[in-house]
Amino acid sequence: MSVTIECQKRPEMSKSGALRREGLIPANLYGHDGANSVHLVIKRKEAETLLRHAAANKTIVEVNIPDLSWQGTTVIREVQTHPWKGTIYHLSFFAVDKPED
Repeated sequence: MSVTIECQKRPEMSKSGALRREGLIPANLYGHDGANSVHLVIKRKEAETLLRHAAANKTIVEVNIPDLSWQGTTVIREVQTHPWKGTIYHLSFFAVDKPED
């Protein structure tokens, strides 16, 4: 099963707490361009929906970043949540080669 999500590039010098108050979740994408990573933001509702349908390190996630003209196959590497509220704090994606069916 594959899930698709659209992300935007995170604005420079933006604070994580301010982004969360605006309804955005900070995220990172690793492995898409060698050792470089990209700072991203995802709408909170989309991130919650994604996590209902995807499991970390198991589900293939198609990530689309229109700001960078990049689209690729990833897995969710890490999900950080608030200790007792359970709200999403941060997501990490890792680019992978698309598996052949």
